[in-house]
Amino acid sequence: MNKFAPLAALATVATLAFVPTAVFAETTQAVHEVTEEAAAPVQLNAGMMLYASNGYRIAPIYRVNADGNPQVILNGRLVTVPASTVSEVEGKVTTSLSKKEVASAK
Repeated sequence: MNKFAPLAALATVATLAFVPTAVFAETTQAVHEVTEEAAAPVQLNAGMMLYASNGYRIAPIYRVNADGNPQVILNGRLVTVPASTVSEVEGKVTTSLSKKEVASAK
């Protein structure tokens, strides 16, 4: 079994040597484009529904503060949701926080 380990390593190195760098460049470019798209800020407006990551509705956005953080009224309290947790998933404004986490936020 140990006789084949160097042969397998050599075959792997030889295979990788023949892979064109353009393939790696295209892959890197595609990953970069997807990352930029995912990192694009979400356009938030008052009245839009805010959803939890599990798809359940949390509350409509009451307003968006100057920092871009959406604020919702939940259980009679004005709660600020960090904009860093907000993204658009399937056309819905979604936070990575659960409703319970949003409710316990300050």
